Amino acid sequence: MRTYLQYGAALLVAAVLIAIAVMPSASFLVGDWRRDMEVRSKLIFNSIQDQVARQLANGNDAALARFFERLTGDEKLLALGFCDSNSELRDVTKFMPAAITCEKLARAETPSFSTLTSGGRNIFVASFPISVKDTSGHVVILHDLSYIEQRSAQARYYWALAVAAIAIGLGILGTFLISNLIRRWRNLVRESIKEARMGTLADASGEAISVLGPELRGLLRELRSEQTAGSAIQVDWSPETLHLLLEKELPETEVIVVSNREPYIHNRINGETVLQIPASGLVAALEPVMRACGGTWIAHGSGSADRETVDANDRVAVPPAAPAYALRRVWLSEEEQNGYYYGFANEGLWPLCHISFVRPTFREGDWRTYENVNARFADAIAEESKGRDPIVLVQDYHFALLPRLLRKRLPRATILMFWHIPWPNAETFSICPWKEDIIDGLLGSDVLGFHTQFHCNNFMETVDRFIESRIDRERASVTLGGHETIVRPYPISIEWPPAALASQKPVAECRKAVRERFDIGQDAMLGVGVERFDYTKGVLDRLRGVDELLTRHSEWKNRFVFIQAAAPTRSKLETYQGLQEEALALAAEINEKHGGKPIRLVIRHHEPDEVFELFRASDVCVVSSLHDGMNLVAKEFVAARDDEQGVLILSHFAGASRELAEALIVNPYDPHGFGEAMNEALTMPRDEQRARMRLMRALVRERNVYRWAGQMLLDASQLRRRQRVLDLIDRRGAALTAARR
Repeated sequence: MRTYLQYGAALLVAAVLIAIAVMPSASFLVGDWRRDMEVRSKLIFNSIQDQVARQLANGNDAALARFFERLTGDEKLLALGFCDSNSELRDVTKFMPAAITCEKLARAETPSFSTLTSGGRNIFVASFPISVKDTSGHVVILHDLSYIEQRSAQARYYWALAVAAIAIGLGILGTFLISNLIRRWRNLVRESIKEARMGTLADASGEAISVLGPELRGLLRELRSEQTAGSAIQVDWSPETLHLLLEKELPETEVIVVSNREPYIHNRINGETVLQIPASGLVAALEPVMRACGGTWIAHGSGSADRETVDANDRVAVPPAAPAYALRRVWLSEEEQNGYYYGFANEGLWPLCHISFVRPTFREGDWRTYENVNARFADAIAEESKGRDPIVLVQDYHFALLPRLLRKRLPRATILMFWHIPWPNAETFSICPWKEDIIDGLLGSDVLGFHTQFHCNNFMETVDRFIESRIDRERASVTLGGHETIVRPYPISIEWPPAALASQKPVAECRKAVRERFDIGQDAMLGVGVERFDYTKGVLDRLRGVDELLTRHSEWKNRFVFIQAAAPTRSKLETYQGLQEEALALAAEINEKHGGKPIRLVIRHHEPDEVFELFRASDVCVVSSLHDGMNLVAKEFVAARDDEQGVLILSHFAGASRELAEALIVNPYDPHGFGEAMNEALTMPRDEQRARMRLMRALVRERNVYRWAGQMLLDASQLRRRQRVLDLIDRRGAALTAARR
């Protein structure tokens, strides 16, 4: 309050100073017009008195009239005349008003002055007594006051200018002072936010409180406490700490996850309803997060018995044994699946974003279906949302348009978009005919996440090339249409400890069970690969690596077996059908070449328990992705090996290679190098295996999926609090603007 009083006093002093400066000129302009007329009339009479007296003494009226007429050459002097003792007005000039008579004039023994109105104009009349010999009377002098009116108008004009000058001066001064106030206020806000981020926000001084306001200061303190809490929680990420994060930083906040693939599928097999968990890195990462957070997961209901297991609102509580969240299923027709999922998403975007040398296919009809399905999911989210500002986690390339569509339906929602696959360079992405629409859709989100900084950089370069926007590389954000999207790397991971590990038998028993099941000698070395049957996973390349190993190191013949567990996927697409046929043919060829059936290709869905048993039974795990956003198989293998044994062979084209540096990193396009890496893995001493595995397990334990989700939710929390600060700043700014007006 004291600050505002100081500024008000300064404005008042400035107004007084300006008024004092203008007053003399205004007084000069206005003056006293009556006194001016009296003085002027006296001067005229005194200058002509002798001449008038001579003419009156001579009785020469004609000469006197001519003399008076010459005097009226002054435009301010209207007329002159002489009133004799008989009250007769004579010797008048030609402009003497007819209405003027001696009876109407004030005549006295001393000069007299009066004002008359004639013909709609004001006239100043001066009457001066004069006496010569036998003649006496009054000389009458008339002044036209119209020029006085002009002077008054001019004075009013200059007064108006003076007042305007005062107003402008006050306005400039006020603008300067208020601008300084706003600048100081903004600087204090900026510094306070900076202090809050650094955790050094001190108690506010009286002046700071008067400028910032206690409400805003309180919000900044919340930012500091949020960061402090976040730092504390980062010590040990778990379901409990993630739940604690939501309770403390996002109390009563609704969480909605959207993905194409559902976490639980109900299929009808042999007349019975069977619950299955799909082979999906996305599901493996997000499902434990939703169990910890609760909320709603919206996904395409693809199972043959899905409709039979939902309620009237297409919802089902999951997991079945201990329900923690709701699964809302969206039904798609076969035509929609063909256009949106198989067509645009997996024949277009998938090969476009993965550098695996499969030509992407783009069709107009697929694009239109993709648009329609994205709109349907946006409607489903709006229907499921219980409030105006939920946190919505949109997952993957199936929903590139969804953030923008959702922004229109729920403007106050906090939208986090995570792109699970790689983002190519701008030149490659330019192939897509609807690249601008996809980028615009993604920029409807508040946070856009990728697995690696490399993919973030590629996205920023793509935006810079194709979209007119403001890019802040220091903040790693893009502003489009006044909305800012933060672009961040969030390396996805798995839950720790994995749920599937709890039911596993000791490693020795797993090794024995798997070898008996596949008829493998107990002394044979075992390698495993677990992937969906996708051309980006490098299944053919790892089989060629096995061939190279057995060719160059024949001592491993009949002593090494490689089990490839491959879940069928996207079987409607010819590319995937051809891949499966080629893999079967290649496995048969290698088995025939080396004898003893070194490759066991198992094409079916595997439950998590089966996968972890394979991991624990193996000596080597191979991940040979030709291009992958992250690849969680590598991390699952590390998590499964609580005995700290086993070797991970990992493609450097997988995002996981940037974290799991202790793996044997290979180029899957190099069969010779691949074979040598397999030989190195099979001959690696147990102590070295333990040292490598211990480091990788520590990293996966620390950077688990709860940390991945927690970092995104912390960023969401900061964005929501920051928005509250900005809203308050806008309100205070509007109030200051209104006060200035």
